[in-house]
Amino acid sequence: MKILYGVQGTGNGHIARARAMSSAFEKANQSVDFLFSGREPDKYFSMQPFGAYQTRKGLSFSTEKGKISYVKTAISNNVFEFFKEVRELDLSAYDLVINDFEPITAWAAKIQKVPCISISHQNAFRYTVPLKGASWLDKKVVRYFAPANYYIGLHWYHFDQPILPPIVHSVDQQVSQEGFVLVYLPFESLAEVIELLFRFVNQPFVCFHPDAKEVENIDNIQLHPLNHEKFQHCLSRCNGVITNGGFELPSEALNVGKKLLLKPLNGQFEQMSNVATLESLGLASAMDFLDPSIVRDWLEQEQSEKLSYPNVSEALVEWVLSEKWDDQQSLSSSLWRQVDIPTYNLP
Repeated sequence: MKILYGVQGTGNGHIARARAMSSAFEKANQSVDFLFSGREPDKYFSMQPFGAYQTRKGLSFSTEKGKISYVKTAISNNVFEFFKEVRELDLSAYDLVINDFEPITAWAAKIQKVPCISISHQNAFRYTVPLKGASWLDKKVVRYFAPANYYIGLHWYHFDQPILPPIVHSVDQQVSQEGFVLVYLPFESLAEVIELLFRFVNQPFVCFHPDAKEVENIDNIQLHPLNHEKFQHCLSRCNGVITNGGFELPSEALNVGKKLLLKPLNGQFEQMSNVATLESLGLASAMDFLDPSIVRDWLEQEQSEKLSYPNVSEALVEWVLSEKWDDQQSLSSSLWRQVDIPTYNLP
């Protein structure tokens, strides 16, 4: 089977899932071509697992000071260029397109009638799961942004729906607690993040941020530019994680038993819903802004329980290659039977 895998490149979580899927396909001796869109080509990092991947401009959201900027989003996206990229993508060599909320490959597959399987956290919102702040437009974007023939949703709990547990790119690292807190708030101003962390002079922080240019020690903060391998090393050894309300990093943190403090990206219903879900499950704390009082309380909390997820990527690859794409319930049920969620956290 010849497969093209389209990945939304605006968020590192989509790329992290693609890393796990790439490894699983390689283990199954199935070659896959990758296409990424949504960020500038020179802004991708640690992309070695994807070989000779392709990039396109695509569509993306722009943020400013921890909020979605609809003005910047409208200016940065060129609809005519997007449709040109869709028309010019030739899928005649492919038997299947797999898609993680990437619109160019999705629409090209629809137009050229190539089977398309969509695998993403966004697909979970097609089902009855917790929602917060979702507008009419948000729901339409989830449904039509990246169309497919088959939809696989991923979430932290099944909510009695045929969705799957998270795809966690597990790295063979020794898990420990070395006293520092890992901070990844890419949508917040670096200056404001540093100002917040300076308030806790006796607490060491390791902070990764896209505006950091080099490794730098500033009082109680060790600042790092984005690097996947170094980040995974710190994640396995930290005492907790402060981050935005994405899906993949909280999944990885829960999988290694790290407590979470989440600050959702304002105006992004997916992040707001994610944070509300983890709060309701008792798996994370939250703050609506960079609130030092909440950080102080959270620092005093004990570690959360470890949530061990099964190898979803390998199960998905086996399901994809079996071509029994109409049967999603069996796949979902078999995977959730392997997840031990504390009963007092269940909705």
